[in-house]
Amino acid sequence: VNTNSQVMGWFMDEYSQTHGYTPGIVTGKPLELGGSEGREHATGKGTAITVRETAQKWGVDLKGSTVVIQGFGNVGSYAAKFIEEYGCKIVAVSDVTGGLYDPDGLEISNLFEYNYKNKNIQGFNHGKNISNDDLLALKCDFLIPAALGSAIHIDNVDNLKCKFIIEAANGPVTQDACQILWDKGVPIIPDILTNAGGVTVSYFEWVQNLQQFKWELEDVDNKLDKKMVNAFEEVYSVKTEKNIPMRYAAFMVAIDRVARSYNLRGV
Repeated sequence: VNTNSQVMGWFMDEYSQTHGYTPGIVTGKPLELGGSEGREHATGKGTAITVRETAQKWGVDLKGSTVVIQGFGNVGSYAAKFIEEYGCKIVAVSDVTGGLYDPDGLEISNLFEYNYKNKNIQGFNHGKNISNDDLLALKCDFLIPAALGSAIHIDNVDNLKCKFIIEAANGPVTQDACQILWDKGVPIIPDILTNAGGVTVSYFEWVQNLQQFKWELEDVDNKLDKKMVNAFEEVYSVKTEKNIPMRYAAFMVAIDRVARSYNLRGV
């Protein structure tokens, strides 16, 4: 939180002063210092891919489907940008300064540029001002909490009118709220799957540093798409086989991978 590629560059420089040039010690670095193409938008792009795959599995037409995004930082802003490219209508977004709402869809490309320049969405000349609480209660197809944890909790979960929750933040839905949403039949696509794009491209950056080779942006994005789709397919397969929520399925996939690796090593 509150770090950027410049800070990662400082991390690398401090370590390298003692141990020699070691770009692979940290990821998210500037391109000039061994960073990877596509790293800045990776978490948002991974979130968009998750929305796309969710729509496909549940039979939702993305063209004209409505999306609400809580949080318009690095993750939320890029997620909005890529989701709009799929044909979705972003009807509301918010950040720490408040929210903006337009049932006909916000001008995401202009808002993206405005936010990049001003570091917040306050003062943007399109959309009705709306509070974060009211934003979460908007009727929509996909609700994407992309801010801090525990945004959806026992006191506001009954106000939600979304069809799907895509967890772009870390732990944005509390356990009590999860249970209520599951009982209501609202699918939650868990954070460890949804926002995995960032750490995936961080892994790509590390691999490039080890190889001392740089991949093109198209290569990075294609590899990310394939990784996210494969992960989604594996989790969804367990979900349908066991008839359990996606979060439980994600945990089962992860634990099974660790268990199998231990068994194969003879532990």
